[in-house]
This record gives sequence, C-alpha cells and structure tokens, in this order.
Amino acid sequence: MSSQSLASLTLALLIVAGGSPARAAQPQTASKKDFAMLAPWKGPFGGVPAWSKVNPADFPAAFGVAMQAQRDAIQRITSEPKPATFANTILAMEQSSPAMDRLNALYGVHVSTLNKGVIPAVEQEMSPKFAAFGDEITQNEALFKRIEAVHLNAAKAKLTPEQKRVTWVYYTNFVRSGAKLTGPQKTRLRELNQRMATLGTQFGQNLLADESTPYTLIESEAGLAGLSKDLKAAAARAAEKRGLKGKWVIDNTRSSADPFLSYAENRELREKVWRTFVNRGDNGDKTDNKAVAVEMLKLRFERAQLLGYTTHAHWAVEQAMAGTPDRAVALLEAVWKPCVAQVRADVADMQALVAKEGGTFKLAPWDYRFYAEKQRKAKYDLDLNEVTPYLQLDKLREGMFWTAGQLYGLRFRQISNVEVQHPDVTAYEVTDAKGAHVGLYYFDPFAREGKRSGAWMSEYRLQTHLGKRVTPIVSNNSNFVKGAPGQPVLISWDDATTMFHEFGHALHGLLSDSSYPTVSGTNTARDFVEFPSQINEHWFQTPEVLNRFALHYQTGKPLPKTMLDKINRARTFNEGFATMEYLASAVIDMKLHMAGGKTLDMAAFEKDELTRLGMPAEIVMRHRIPQFAHIFSGGVGGYEAGYYAYLWSDALTADAWQAFLEGQGPWDPKVAARLRKEILAVGNTKDPAEAFRAFRGRDVNTDALMRKRGFLK
Repeated sequence: MSSQSLASLTLALLIVAGGSPARAAQPQTASKKDFAMLAPWKGPFGGVPAWSKVNPADFPAAFGVAMQAQRDAIQRITSEPKPATFANTILAMEQSSPAMDRLNALYGVHVSTLNKGVIPAVEQEMSPKFAAFGDEITQNEALFKRIEAVHLNAAKAKLTPEQKRVTWVYYTNFVRSGAKLTGPQKTRLRELNQRMATLGTQFGQNLLADESTPYTLIESEAGLAGLSKDLKAAAARAAEKRGLKGKWVIDNTRSSADPFLSYAENRELREKVWRTFVNRGDNGDKTDNKAVAVEMLKLRFERAQLLGYTTHAHWAVEQAMAGTPDRAVALLEAVWKPCVAQVRADVADMQALVAKEGGTFKLAPWDYRFYAEKQRKAKYDLDLNEVTPYLQLDKLREGMFWTAGQLYGLRFRQISNVEVQHPDVTAYEVTDAKGAHVGLYYFDPFAREGKRSGAWMSEYRLQTHLGKRVTPIVSNNSNFVKGAPGQPVLISWDDATTMFHEFGHALHGLLSDSSYPTVSGTNTARDFVEFPSQINEHWFQTPEVLNRFALHYQTGKPLPKTMLDKINRARTFNEGFATMEYLASAVIDMKLHMAGGKTLDMAAFEKDELTRLGMPAEIVMRHRIPQFAHIFSGGVGGYEAGYYAYLWSDALTADAWQAFLEGQGPWDPKVAARLRKEILAVGNTKDPAEAFRAFRGRDVNTDALMRKRGFLK
C-alpha cells in the first residue's frame, strides 16, 4: 500500500478535502528560528531528515509557523499585479511550502511509526488544523481566479504537456474541494471537513489501541502444537515482553495471527485468536469504531451533495481510471461469481478432509487457513512451513535490490552517515548503473509499540527538477516479528510477496522523472498507483531470485527445485480465499459510499449485504468495517470508495506481466526499459490510461487478470 506523500501535505489536503473549522488555524507567536525541525535539511544527498531535532511536543507550534510561511507565499501570488501565468501562479504554488513539506515528513513518520508519548494528543489537535489550512487555500477566491485563468488560457500559452497536466490537476482539485461554492456552502464544507478530520484520527487511534493492548495468552506449550520452532520462539518473546515469561502470547496483529491460524492444531485457541483479531474496533467499548464510521459516512455523503455529486463514491472515483462507481462495481462483479464458485469447491474439499479425520464440526472461519494448508499438503505435497526456513528477511531484501539492479540498473548501498528515526531503521543510497546518485531508501521492517500495523511505502521527499534536480527519499515499512538476538528473521511466503509489493511502490518513487511535485512519484490515481507495486511481486517468484536469495538459514542451500516446482504447481491454490476476503471488503466499501445519507447499523449492514451477495460463511472480509483503516483512518485512509483499486490495478498488472512473457521473459531488458519510461518515470504527468497504452500498445485486457487468479483457463 502506498501512503500519501509525506512531503506533500497541502496537495493531499486539496485532493481529499479534509476537515476544517470555520476559521483557519492561526500561527503561534514563536519565530521560525525557535524550531530546529523547521530548518532546511542539511548533510549529504541534498539534505536529509534531521530526526534528532524533532521535539514532538513542538509540532503544533512549528506547524503554525510553517503554515504562516505558506500563507505569506500565497499572499505574494495573489498580490501579483501581472496577469496570471504558469510561472507566477502554478509554479509559485509548487514552491510555496518547503517548510511545510519538510515538517510534514517528520510528523508523518511519528504518527505512523512512533505514535506514543505526546503524539496521540498532538495528532488529535493537528488533524482539524491541517484540514482548516487546506480549506483556507482552496477557498481563497483570489488564488482560485488566478489558477482558473491559467487553466482557461492553457491552450494558448506555450506550456509543456507536463505543465498543462499540473495546471489541470490544480484547477480540478480546487473545484472538487469547493472553490466554486457560495459563501454559506463553503462555511458548511469547512464544518464538515473539520469533523471528518477529527473522526479519522479517532478511528485510527482506536484501531491502534485494539492492535496494541489485546492479545491471546497461551498457558501451556501444548497449545502451540503445529507451529514451527520459529513461531513458538516469537510467541515466547511476545509473552516475555509483556512480563509473562514462561508463557506464550499471540499479539493482535495480522503478522502474528495469520501464522497461528494457519498451523495451530488447537481449534479452541484458533477461534480465540481469530475472534480477538476480527473484532478489532468492534467490542462495544471506548475504542469501538462503529459509531465513528456511521458519522463519517453521513458527513461524506453531505459533502458530496454539497459539491454536486450523487454520492461520495461518485466524487471519489471521478478522477480515477474507473471514472464512475458503476465501472468499478462491474469489475468487482465480474470476478465475484467465479471466485465464489472456487471458494465453495475448496470448502467442500476441506469439509471432506474434516470428516476424513473424524471431525463432526462445520468448517468455520478460524478453520479455513488451517485446513487450506492441509489441502495444500495433500494436493501438492507442499507445506509452506517447510518453505519458511528459506525465507530470510535480510536475504530477501538483498533479492529486492538485486532485482532492481537487473531491471533498472539500480544499486543499493547501506550508509551510516545519515540519521535514522529508530534503531530498527537502515538507510541506503541508491545509484544508477553509472554510479550517479538517484535517491535514498529507508527500511523499517519490525513491529513495535506505536507503529501502525500493515506494510506501506512513504515518500519523505519527492523527486523534482525545477532548475536543479531534487532526488527522492522513500521508505518501506513493515511489521515483522523481530527474531532473537543473532538469529535471522524468517518470514512467510505471503510476507515475502508483500515485501516485493511495497518495494514496487518505492521504485515508483525512486524512478520518478517529473519536474513538478504535484505530479511526481506515487501522486497518481488510486486505481493506478497499485500497478507498479503489484507487478513487482512477480519477480519474487522467479527462479533467478529464489535460487539466489531463498537460502536456508542453516545450510545456505537454495530452495530445492522439487519444492519450487510444487510452489509453481500450486500457484493459484487458495486464490478463491485470497480474492474473496479482499473482494468482500472492496464491495462493502463501495456499497457503504453509495448508500446515501442513511444512518446505518454497521453490524447489520455488513451482515445483510454479504448475505445478499452470497458471501461464503467460512470467510470474513479482510477488513471489517470497524477496522477498515484504508477507508476510515486519518493516518492511512485515502481509499474510501477506492478499495476496488487493488483489483483494477491488478488487471493492469496481469496484462503488463503478459508483455514480459510475450517477449524474452521476466528479465526482458526492452520491456523493462519501456515499463520504466512509460509507467514508473511519468508519475501523474499524463493520464494513466494514456500511460498504460504507451507501455502496452493498447488498452488493458482483463482476461489476463482472470487467468492469473485461476478463474479463466
């Protein structure tokens, strides 16, 4: 998952139209020199984040200063006596927020990976202020008139295609954020945005609490039967960390719960772990998120109506490749029917296995992963527990870097002459085939207190070349369980795939070749941004990568060919489950945002809609509504009425991968060069559909998606 660029707070606010109060946040009395974290970044590589200069308690006052600096810059733009031009308006806006960009990069890391101490309170205070500032900019009539003038004159002006695109993006985002509304309408919009920003922060903090505090305690080692030695050791370390030495703990995170559900033989404990995990945000206590979601949806609908859209879904999808909710839903429905059929066939096979073992129970959601692994073993003689010893985190990271070198000529060198935000983080200089500096890459792999769950990519600094080239700084963030001192960290096949996925986002940022920050890197349509990350997953499973980097942590030997052959034969095994748990979340997301302004009973809505759709009872949504951070959390968000984007992007991915297979194979240099030039480098400098056509030579063919998932032979 790609995060919003941390270096583009104002742009993000313009795009998502976050909340705001009626009056804009006012600057604090402190001067800029009082806050070291506001200073331009110094050091090598064009400057680097100065993490040691951050005093979290100073964020509110420092942001006040940064906001005022941007206000002053905008005032100079609107006071310009000469007619509006690209240079004195659009370019000036692109260069109006250097202090804000730097500060927001530091703040974004603290909110997402160091969220403890004063940060939760700071986040609650700042989210509505950020939204207020976004509205202050988009509702600045003098500024909008100048942007509009440049937009209307773009055909006559001698602008480059990229300049025309940037101008269109500015104009469109201002209009979509209410620039053309009346005074009273703008006032109401500010009120809506303020409340939504506050709710988004509340949702995210509630979810973080439900992932940090609850856990499943296992008193006897017998409860760990079926788990690998590595998983048992991780559970013991988790218990010791909580002061429970001699016992075992399964933390309430996906990286802990999924392996337990896949291999633990104790059915009662599987149910306990499963219920604890799937009920995050849904326990009727102070961290329950259902009411937050209900209010958020009502406010989004009102805002959409105010802006002239039928529903929030229509507003959200308008600028995406799908264009309309109906087109997005059509793709989801096209996959739903064959997916359900596959799941029902898989469930029947697993139920037969339960009976064969003497079980009399009906397969339940907490059984699915466990019996799927048994089926994998029975059908393909493949036990992924046997694969894990070959999947060392450090070796796979080397594999990611090697892949980028083979495809794009990039080299990654670990460096120690830059600060990092936490001891777990390592930094790398990225250079090209000629040794020229490309950017910096930060890797933050481990779970810890105050770090949100999941995996994602962030951009601390966007690539641009306005006069001089500014190189990008990107990061990948994961939540792997740290190993014992001196021991390698072993991860699952799925986790390894996710590593390559997120690294694809990082490459998208590193290989950007845009002039302007607004259209740089991953600042693209939601249903396009997952394409570069999803296609990068494919290289993990190539023999070239596995033979070099899937090395047994004890013997150093590569994954045996017999085992690799089994993996390839089982490539689409359990794809029904993986697709269905995602698909259900995507459909519910769209249904929620097309429901209008109704006051929904979240539990009933989720149950009724999934029943109506024919959702198999043995599977739950990957993200149930009270924990659906992609669409509700202020710290993650951005995918509201857009979670379908992963499937839309995967259609692009499957067809693009076919281009490699039609050529010389996965490492075809000509296809890789075309992918870099037409997709990774362009950011949002051109329409995504146009970019894909430039790469593929035609529009996307969705048959490749169905074949990839095993639903079309």
